[in-house]
Amino acid sequence: MGLLDSLIGAMGSSQGGSQGGSQGGQAAMINAVIAMLGNDASGGGLGGMISKFQQSGLGDVVGSWISSGQNMPVSADQLGGVLGNDTIANFAKQVGLSHGDAAGQLSQMLPQIIDKLTPNGQVPQGGLGSVADILGSLMKR
Repeated sequence: MGLLDSLIGAMGSSQGGSQGGSQGGQAAMINAVIAMLGNDASGGGLGGMISKFQQSGLGDVVGSWISSGQNMPVSADQLGGVLGNDTIANFAKQVGLSHGDAAGQLSQMLPQIIDKLTPNGQVPQGGLGSVADILGSLMKR
């Protein structure tokens, strides 16, 4: 699954401390996405994101990421409309990218990460758990 595998690999490598800046940047991106998806306590998290996609008329897109079929793409502009400029700006600040680059990266990462976190075609009951739980889940797949 290309990008996600390289991101997970980068996370492991960056924790060793001997890798270059681009892998550290990739690790920061996946950590920021996971934090976004795991924030169920504040009404956000994966469940909140699914609701936002549905309310924006893109329920079929996010549904394809959860189901076991092919993942439908989402554009950076669509993602900005779903998540809002504040969320994209916060992500951009966390990972050190411009707003547009952050939205583009997020539009590539979210389908793969959500697909990996819902391998049986269902959102886990009770949310995804902590960031450590999510990372552990991703590493197993």
